[in-house]
Parts: sequence; C-alpha cells; structure tokens
Amino acid sequence: MSQMNRRRALQLLAALGTSGLAAGCGSDSEETAADSGSPIKIGLIVPGTGANKPIGDEITNGFQLFLRLNDQRLGGHPATLVTAEEGANAKSGQAAVDRLLKEGVLALTGVVSSAVMLGIRDSVEQARVPLIGSNASPTSLQSVVYIWRTSYVLDEPGRALGQYLHELLPANSRIAIVAPNSPSSRDVIDGFRKGYEVNGRSIADKPILTAEAAKLGKDTYVGAIGQALSQRPDAIFCHYAGPAAVQFIKQVYNAGYHGPIYAPGFLTEGTVLGELETEDESIEKYGIETALNYSADLNNTANRVFASAYRETYNASPTTYAMASYDAAQVLDKAIRLVPGNPTPQQVNLALGKIGQIDSPRGPWQFNQPRTPQQKWYLRRVQHDGQLLSNVVINELATLG
Repeated sequence: MSQMNRRRALQLLAALGTSGLAAGCGSDSEETAADSGSPIKIGLIVPGTGANKPIGDEITNGFQLFLRLNDQRLGGHPATLVTAEEGANAKSGQAAVDRLLKEGVLALTGVVSSAVMLGIRDSVEQARVPLIGSNASPTSLQSVVYIWRTSYVLDEPGRALGQYLHELLPANSRIAIVAPNSPSSRDVIDGFRKGYEVNGRSIADKPILTAEAAKLGKDTYVGAIGQALSQRPDAIFCHYAGPAAVQFIKQVYNAGYHGPIYAPGFLTEGTVLGELETEDESIEKYGIETALNYSADLNNTANRVFASAYRETYNASPTTYAMASYDAAQVLDKAIRLVPGNPTPQQVNLALGKIGQIDSPRGPWQFNQPRTPQQKWYLRRVQHDGQLLSNVVINELATLG
C-alpha cells in the first residue's frame, strides 16, 4: 500500500473511530517495490443503457472506488480502467470482449447479464485472459479455467432462503412463487426448492412466471398476483429487481396481500426502498425479508472503510453489486502482486488461485474450486433505520459455495 493510500485509510478509520488497518499495510520497502510496476489496463464490461444500467453504474463505482483508495494502482502497477458496452445479448457482449482484447487488457471484469456471460464464455477461455465477473453467475457456467466470480452462483440466495423457511414455516404452509420468465429466475427457484423441499416437504403450486413488460405500469403484475393470491399462500417468494421490484411490491399490497414476502436481496437493493415510501406501513406490518451476501450495515473493519468511502464519494449507500466489483479489484490487486515484473494474463490467472482469503466488506471469503466465493449469506429485514427504510441484517443464514 502506498503512502498516500496509507494516509487515506487512516483518515477514514480515524473518522470512524476505528483502528487496525495500518497494521496490514506492509513495510515501506515492500511498498516501494510494489509501486514500481509498469502500467496495465483492465477491461470493464457493463451496460450503459437499458434496465441493467443502474447495476452497471454500481459495478463501475465499486471498482473505481478501490482504485481511488489505492492511488489508481493494482498490484503496484498504475491501472487504467477501459469500459466497453455490455449490451443485452451474447452478440453485444462478444463485441465488448473483442474490443477490450484489442486494447491489450491484462484482465476483464464486470458483466451483469447471465445471457452475456454464457455468450462470452468460450471466447474468454480461448483468449486465456482472466475474467473476474462481479455479477452474472448462472449455475450452468461450469468447468471454466479463466472465469472467476466475486458475486455468487445464482441458485445460492434461493437455497439460503429455502433452508431458512423450511425451519421457520409449519409443514403444511403454502408458498406462492412469482418471478420473471428468465434463466436467472429458474436458477433462483431451483435453489429455493433445493433448500426447502427436504424431509418430505414440497411446494404444491407451480411457479407463476411473468413475461418481460415493454413498459412497467400499475397493472403490470396484477394478473400474476391475482393468480398467486388464489392459492391462498402463507408466504410469497419472488425474484425481481429495480423498477420491476418497486411495481411488484406496490401491486402485491394493493391487491390486499397481508402476509410476508421473501426474496433474494435484489428485491430491495439500490434505489428500490426509496421509491416505496407509500408502502412503509404495509412493509413493516407484514414484512419483507431477503437473503444476500452483503448489507451496508455489516459491522466489520473492511465494511466500515468501504461503506464510509462509498457514501462520501457517491452520496449513496453501497449495494452488493458495488461491493462485488470492489472485491474484483481487490482480488486482482492481490493476484498481480504475486507476479514478478510485468505480468501476463496467464500468470495473473494462475496467481488468482493462490490469493487465499479476502478481507471483504461482506466478511472473509475465499474462492472455491469452481472459482466462486465460499461465503456467508445474511437474512435482512426491511425496517426503518432512523428516518429511512433500510435492509437491516437480523441473522446469518448459511455459508455456501
């Protein structure tokens, strides 16, 4: 860590009333050696338009924050972040990869869409350039050598919640499942069934899958919600994010549902809660609980530094998307430091398997054999924290991966 970054970390910790980060910064001689590397480029693949743009913005913010706190360096090398438009399908994702490879990037990161991730899989493997994905992680992405992920496998939030509800709900409970008709939803639902349908338990009714709406409105999900409520459910399990999540939650309560809602944490991430002020009373009375690998209120040193710096820089609370991208930068930093001289993509890829445990804002984690995190999952409840609705961690659910 450079002297400037050491000062920045100490300033943040002083403001928070914490200490201890400087102990892990290394000696001055180590800093001088580490900071003498040649310039490198990292390719960032994110959507700049469309429904996934807010997630792309969070991913960009998280990676840039790590660079800002580390003097724009990764592994001691001056680092430039080169961004390419992800688009919405395999073709646009491939174009982004091709452009970044021509730029001579040392590694790739980002990728929001599962369709894009699956579409670029073979070209990344053939190029032998590591991709540290910070969001998309479909269950079917297996047997890869150059693709790593700092987020999670898409069935994991469902598995964590399924296990939790198996213990929480009576055996005769009815659960209505509502989700978009997409590959990611099927991964989430499959994970939920794996966690819940054990020891003779089963979910009787088929999932209700909604088509992508050309334009979201106050009636977009009325039909699907009516179908779900006709099952007389004791709980609803759903999988929505962003503007779709806002509309789904509003329309569920407008339809007269008076029960709990469970979902992967995307349901209430980002700006969603700020747009649900009119539903405050219903949310707190009936309850929304989500499973996620991160919450901005986690009480550990790494998160206090990260969350404070993120709020200071972007005037917003960090999300799991930003955190995973920050960690993507962190694992690249650690891997590049293990390579002497001017690293090649293949050397960095080998080093990624040797970096060990990551001191992350989510809590400590490490890569497993499939190159995804072995990490904790948290149960979060939507409730007021001061004046604002927030995702408040109430329990640890499981360690998966």
